[in-house]
Amino acid sequence: MFNTSTESSDSPDSGSPHTLTAYGWDDGWADAFAPYAVQGLVPGRVVRVDRGLCDVVTPSGTVRADTELVTPRDPMRIVCTGDWAAVDAEGDPAYVRTLLPRRTALVRSTSSKRSDGQVLAANADHAVIAVSLAAELDLGRVERFTALAWESGAQPLLVLTKADLVPDPAALAHLVSDTGTAAPGVRVLPVSSATGEGLDELRALLASGTSVLLGQSGAGKSTLANALVGRAVQDVHAIRDSDGKGRHTTTTRDLLPLPTGGVLIDTPGLRGVGLWDAEGGVAQAFAEIEELAERCRFPDCAHRAEPGCAVLAAIDDGSLPERRLESYRKLLRENERLAARTDARLRAEMRRDWKQRQALGRHMMERKRGPMRKP
Repeated sequence: MFNTSTESSDSPDSGSPHTLTAYGWDDGWADAFAPYAVQGLVPGRVVRVDRGLCDVVTPSGTVRADTELVTPRDPMRIVCTGDWAAVDAEGDPAYVRTLLPRRTALVRSTSSKRSDGQVLAANADHAVIAVSLAAELDLGRVERFTALAWESGAQPLLVLTKADLVPDPAALAHLVSDTGTAAPGVRVLPVSSATGEGLDELRALLASGTSVLLGQSGAGKSTLANALVGRAVQDVHAIRDSDGKGRHTTTTRDLLPLPTGGVLIDTPGLRGVGLWDAEGGVAQAFAEIEELAERCRFPDCAHRAEPGCAVLAAIDDGSLPERRLESYRKLLRENERLAARTDARLRAEMRRDWKQRQALGRHMMERKRGPMRKP
């Protein structure tokens, strides 16, 4: 039976190349796993998922495990890279029996009409948002990614990649400042995988916990992941000169140990980033507007033409860019539309279940009455 204490075989001093502390195992996870230890299951962290199977790091090594036993109807509970699991490692393949409760989950909305959420990564402490300086800075996209990160429960970090393409220090400082304005409370770090600029600082920031790497295709995520890991773990493809975009070089979400400590989840490039139940994340991404709104004369102020609106006053005096307010409204509207679609889906499911129960009730009544006699 596996000893759930962090002083057991998953200790860094055990000499095993597959120690769980290197992947984020701690006393909290040990407590959560304790009920499953008595069942003869072993703990593990999911480092890759594909085609109904996953690679799980356990105290005795990496196993290939089937996820069939924990595949739910709810897509939010599907096994995801970064999950901690209780694994039955006796068979071939092994089986994931259950997932430990997630501490954080990075979720975006799917493109389906069902308004489902898609979990991109689980149990991340840092959300590293890669923004390429090879293309024009899109502050709206920065705000969208930042809201997504805040909502997940992870600490966002904005990394301006390919900083070597902006050799003028004044121009680079201006880009960093603009990005910071679009993400109050978030650190902005310019880096270059080609020259090494900013990499040591980034490694130090990610040296503990789990980090998830996000960004568009062509943002330099795979190159950055290779630089952080210290070897070529992800393929790198050239981007198009016409628009600065690239193909998906990362097709799965992989959890990679970093040589300086911590682990990194690299994700495929995201062309679309739809928010999913992210009202809290939007509020944090636009914290200065939320703070101004508290000083408005009316508690339900829409910040359009109301007297005593502190938000509009800030726009008039230049302390709040009008673009920020428009972006704030846009993301709130998107989130509200999704909530309405989700509610409609739930109502439809309730009506369907009610009709099924009604039909079953009629069937049972007919069976109870027996076959009708002919006159």
